[in-house]
Amino acid sequence: MSETSAHRFRRIEARDDPVVASIIRAVMPEFGADGPGFAIHDPEVAAMSRAYAGADAVYLVVELDGRVVGGGGIAPLRGGPPGVCELQKMYFLPELRGRGIGRALLVELLQRARALGYRSCYLETLTGMDAAQRLYRSLGFAPRCSPLGATGHGGCDRWYELELAPT
Repeated sequence: MSETSAHRFRRIEARDDPVVASIIRAVMPEFGADGPGFAIHDPEVAAMSRAYAGADAVYLVVELDGRVVGGGGIAPLRGGPPGVCELQKMYFLPELRGRGIGRALLVELLQRARALGYRSCYLETLTGMDAAQRLYRSLGFAPRCSPLGATGHGGCDRWYELELAPT
């Protein structure tokens, strides 16, 4: 768990599922990511705590003044090579953005990915999510020319990968 001022990160719990689903369903349309081929339609959105309950996955929620206002996770890349995790469903309500909390959460998730033995971290995003892409590049993610794995997110048009050096 990580804490700074009024926010903290913690593992998702079943009680968080409705609010996390509502955050995902509110934020993705802001960026035009509500049609076919986007994570908003993934079945696990309704039960994120179950989707990330395995030993090889983690989803952290961000609490701000005791309220869940965002989150993000890592899990094995579906249809991808062994040792590759995917950054998944990292979304924040507007009140959380621009505070450096996204960077802190991503750094925490990457540390956990290394601890779980992942060799690289892959992510999919789309044109228009410019602040997120600046964050990814600032942490060393390199753009890819094509998608990796079989995520089912054909609506995404930007892909990144980061080699995870052991800590």
